[in-house]
Amino acid sequence: MRAFFSRLRTAQAASGSPLHRRLRKISPMEKREEARAFLRAYFNENKKGDAAFRARWAEVRRDLSQRNHYEHTPEELAYGARIAWRNHGKCIGRLFWESLEVFDCRQVAEPDAIADRVDVHLRNASADGRIRSIISVFAPVTGEQVPAWIESEQITQYACHQIPGGGWLGDRQNIEATQIAKSMGWQPEGEPGKFDLLPWFLRDRQGRRIRYDLRPGSVREVDIVHPDRPGFAELGLKWYAVPVVSGMILTIGGVDYPCAPFNGFYMGTEIASRNFADVQRYDLLADAAQALDIVHSRFNPLWIDETLTELNRAVLHSYQQAGVTILDHHTAARQYMEFHAREQRASRRVAGDWRWLVPPQAHSAHDMFHMRMRNFHPVPNYYRNRGEDGLRLMPWYGDEYRRRPQIWKDRLMRRWKIWKRMAW
Repeated sequence: MRAFFSRLRTAQAASGSPLHRRLRKISPMEKREEARAFLRAYFNENKKGDAAFRARWAEVRRDLSQRNHYEHTPEELAYGARIAWRNHGKCIGRLFWESLEVFDCRQVAEPDAIADRVDVHLRNASADGRIRSIISVFAPVTGEQVPAWIESEQITQYACHQIPGGGWLGDRQNIEATQIAKSMGWQPEGEPGKFDLLPWFLRDRQGRRIRYDLRPGSVREVDIVHPDRPGFAELGLKWYAVPVVSGMILTIGGVDYPCAPFNGFYMGTEIASRNFADVQRYDLLADAAQALDIVHSRFNPLWIDETLTELNRAVLHSYQQAGVTILDHHTAARQYMEFHAREQRASRRVAGDWRWLVPPQAHSAHDMFHMRMRNFHPVPNYYRNRGEDGLRLMPWYGDEYRRRPQIWKDRLMRRWKIWKRMAW
């Protein structure tokens, strides 16, 4: 009886946890459908044969019937993580999806061990400046049991301090994260500045928040200077080399992995046009224009365009000078078009979100600006929460030959699943 109530309390705690509220809610039949679709794709693309698929599907079907869960093999996990990148409609850099290095960390469960693995991930990804695309996949969700997971959106983030008398100093999107860190005893070294590296937060299996400070030498930062304007360096700008995204959930074949930090490398506009220029981030356009001697007035409305271009020049120049991998937005757009052509040659339709894919600079100069896109949210994939983007995730059958009644049935079933998953 005591064991029963202990399990009941654990289930109740899990159901009320922040992670539990983010996870997709799918029925056993939907999980079974996703598992079968994933395994079919895995065996087809790897040319393993129909007999091998039937044998593996029998094992998975038995596990799902008995406990509504199954374990991926290391090969299936690696394939699923790469396909999730290929399917993610908000990423412009999917040309390199096959090069993703997948580290199977499912046996690493304790918070300190996860922190050690994250530190290794950071050091391996940056290496000598040539950024490696890496994902470290930790334990999945099994029933009501939630594993330890990383609460921070990214492992590396800059703090935002409130200035006495009003105003903010730092990255404004991290106001709450900074307040949480300070409430847990963190303080920046020396006087608060614009680029103080925040600690990152992990929740253990009981939902307790644990703070981990970034270890010395694990994060490489690049000072931003302009190739032609020495005075630009007085702004004291810098940014970190590797963006490790830790706030997304990896879903493969109906199984969710809430702790799966991954990284690629930066496109210049992400730093210059968004992180530095957005009002809700650093809002540095006016300061940068002054440092670049660009006339900032209502009689010169193109000062914004000039400043953004020079900011991008500075970021690209600084990363290249430091020997750190970075991509300009024109090259990234061309690579996306190459990825799109490859997928079409493989008879696969490309999921795409126009608002995320078209670079924030020189939009109409890129072919993708004129493309019609549709994000049909195929699985495997990555999602933030069930209300924002997890709601529409489901198998995609549009790349297969299907008779008209099957197509109508697919559309109806898709709408029914979305309607059922909504929080009415």
